[in-house]
Amino acid sequence: MTHFSVAGVQMPVSVSGNNIPAMLQRANKIVHVHPWIDMILFSELAPHGPSIAFATEDPDSVEAPFREFAAKHAVWVCPGSYFLKRGDDIFNHTVVINPDGEIVGEYDKMFPFRPYEQGVKAGEHFLIFDVPNVGRFGLTICYDIWFPETTRTLVSQGVEVLLHPVLTGTTDRDAELAIARATAVMFQCYVVDVNGLDFGV
Repeated sequence: MTHFSVAGVQMPVSVSGNNIPAMLQRANKIVHVHPWIDMILFSELAPHGPSIAFATEDPDSVEAPFREFAAKHAVWVCPGSYFLKRGDDIFNHTVVINPDGEIVGEYDKMFPFRPYEQGVKAGEHFLIFDVPNVGRFGLTICYDIWFPETTRTLVSQGVEVLLHPVLTGTTDRDAELAIARATAVMFQCYVVDVNGLDFGV
């Protein structure tokens, strides 16, 4: 069995629109205090917060600092998700970055949570990637896991580890934890579920 460690970062997700410096500060602490960490996973909407008012048309403005960090420290990074504008559409979007600082996959949330994500368009493609000598990983965002067909599709293609960044500050969190645990049991895969904390200002 190959050892592979994932650090899930549960930190306050500010609605101010710029959480990236605070995210990088925590990531730096992780690699210095826990140098054996192989992957760092942030929560849903961690970089810019839960307001579509901060949707960006420039993905590089979010992803470049994490690509640089990943390459510098030779770790995998998923910087959570953020609202991305493509033309007239807005998506809840994320990427996975390898230890060379390369983006190995992109994903748009398939099931935006209404009414909180009113106006956010659903994605259409799954994210599956291989970690060499470790296994096959997949990623879904928050409400996606409530639909078992998403996980079933991933594990049918060999996914062994499901990364699941979420941002749930409602009473739904209890149900979501039950679903995450049930997903791991039903589909016989690891589920790494990371929630953001309060929606601070």
